[in-house]
Amino acid sequence: MKPEAHIEPEIVYRKAKGHGHAHHGGAWKIAYADFVTAMMAFFMLLWILGATNEQQRKGIADYFTPTVIQLQNSGGSNGLFGGRSVTAPDGSSVRPETTGKQPVTAAGTDTLSKRPGSGEGSNAASGQQGQAVGSTGKLPKPGESARAKDEAELDKAALRIMARLEADPTLKGLKGQVRFVKTRDGLRIDLVERADFSMFALGTAAPTTAAGRLVQTVAHAIEEMPNALTVRGHTDALGFSRQKETLGGASNWSLSTARADATRRLLMGAGIPGSRFRRIEGVADTDPYVKGNPTDPRNRRISVTLLYQDPA
Repeated sequence: MKPEAHIEPEIVYRKAKGHGHAHHGGAWKIAYADFVTAMMAFFMLLWILGATNEQQRKGIADYFTPTVIQLQNSGGSNGLFGGRSVTAPDGSSVRPETTGKQPVTAAGTDTLSKRPGSGEGSNAASGQQGQAVGSTGKLPKPGESARAKDEAELDKAALRIMARLEADPTLKGLKGQVRFVKTRDGLRIDLVERADFSMFALGTAAPTTAAGRLVQTVAHAIEEMPNALTVRGHTDALGFSRQKETLGGASNWSLSTARADATRRLLMGAGIPGSRFRRIEGVADTDPYVKGNPTDPRNRRISVTLLYQDPA
């Protein structure tokens, strides 16, 4: 018998697999959560753009527009915010090209929330006069002193209006629709419409409930002041049909004038004497607030100007 062949056993070498590096913690989870949040915000933005029209989008943009207060003086302590000012934060129309005013926007919700007539306002006015005496060595002229006092009173009136709007829950959302501009005639108070806020019914001079409350708030803040008033009505460029203008006489001219007079009646109903009114006028769409878009809702506005007591 042949001896059986010797069979070598098969040896298999298996190399142990390493587990590699340990995990890197949860930092990736934070980055992933940020990415998901950003994508959700992006898709919400797309949904809003697709679900709203142009006017609704303008209304949303106007809702987030902060209050703009425009002043002529950029320095000194007799301004609305004691000489502090910043550039316009909301991209709204500053309109420096208009004759007779040099606006500088100022912002500060902490200042607006202070009660008007506090010691800070009076100290600011007195500090301005003291600075004039110290720098020149001479007392200010009587006319200059009267104008500085008038400026301080107009600034306090603006603060009173904003404080009253802040305190009224029904009008708090309309703070951004009240704009203040110093002009060569005095302090102009613009009551500006927006896509979701109208002061008057469409094509009429009938004031809305919100407009009535807004005008009353302005009236109560200035009723104790001796300054005379002018009221000016503005419209956008959306006009009436030619046939209606020819036959019925309806036009943006007559509409803006009627709205200015309706505002005068609201002011009188809130306690402003009729003797304080100097001029009521309508300028149609000739002085747009947003010059690049004559049909913008913000072009529809009412301007109430507190005149300086000394015209000079």
